[in-house]
Amino acid sequence: MDITGYFELQWKCLIVVALRLLFLVPAGVPARSGESYLKDNITVRQGDSAVLKCNVDNKVSRVAWLNRTTILFTGNEKWSLDPRVVLLNTALTEYSIKIINVNLYDEGPYVCSILTNKKPESTKVHLIVQVPARIVNISTDVSVNEGSNVSLMCLAIGRPEPSILWKFRSSESEGKGIRIITEGEYVEMTGITKDMSGSYDCITSNDISPPDVRTVQVTVNYPPVISRARSTGTAVGQKGVLWCEVSAVPLADFQWYKGERRLLNGLNGVKIENKGKQSMLTFFNVSEEDYGNYTCVAMNTLGITNASIILYGPGAIHDVNNAALSPTSSFLLLTLVLTLSVLSKF
Repeated sequence: MDITGYFELQWKCLIVVALRLLFLVPAGVPARSGESYLKDNITVRQGDSAVLKCNVDNKVSRVAWLNRTTILFTGNEKWSLDPRVVLLNTALTEYSIKIINVNLYDEGPYVCSILTNKKPESTKVHLIVQVPARIVNISTDVSVNEGSNVSLMCLAIGRPEPSILWKFRSSESEGKGIRIITEGEYVEMTGITKDMSGSYDCITSNDISPPDVRTVQVTVNYPPVISRARSTGTAVGQKGVLWCEVSAVPLADFQWYKGERRLLNGLNGVKIENKGKQSMLTFFNVSEEDYGNYTCVAMNTLGITNASIILYGPGAIHDVNNAALSPTSSFLLLTLVLTLSVLSKF
């Protein structure tokens, strides 16, 4: 450092000391030149601008803005290196500053120091910064087997302290809508069932801005359950369709049997078509030999089930509304074999 820089630094230090001594007043007692009055706190949202006002008159000889122990302005001269802090030339009787894009570090006390007739006075303002609620950490999507325990977490920040609300949207039961399940950072579920599979929305808010919402998807795996199966009456020479519908996660694989003989797609005039939860067995030209009992088998990694469905001709008496949802005695051995076959893959 050269001699000029040294003296310049010393000069600035002397000015800082002089200003602090000159404007030293009791803390927490704001005042205007000629009178004292209380000043309310100024509250702004993070990212907005804050205007700190200080009223003066023609008796004032010196003015300055200070933040804690830092001098921001003395008169029209800027001491702060922060480009966000600017002096407002709004009126001759006002000595105000503006802080652009306010952040948490700007929060705290600000003092407008005034020297009038060699008597120091001050206006003290406390800047409060509010922060919109924001989710900073949340559980990842979860996939568990039915009967397991599940814990979900959602952490949020904000000022004032935000509230956290959990809402549930079921993926199994359409039309039930959204329901609130709990408040707080954590959701604890024991012995989870398939009805608890769906979307869990974490909603945090502190009324500073619109709520912040994030979602955790919970998938509950369970073995196949045949929900619908129906026997069909079809005349010889006509097209006949047998079908069954299965609820399962993961989706079930289907097989069709007549007796203990497995049917293959495209052979013997039949077509097997699987679409999501449904499987259809289609006969394009029904013959007498096609009549009889058929079995729809559904399986996934967690289990296996079957339903007995009948294709019958005109005049036959059958319960056409429901198929037998439990295996026949002759089918027990086949079920056991299929179960062992599936489990051996894993």
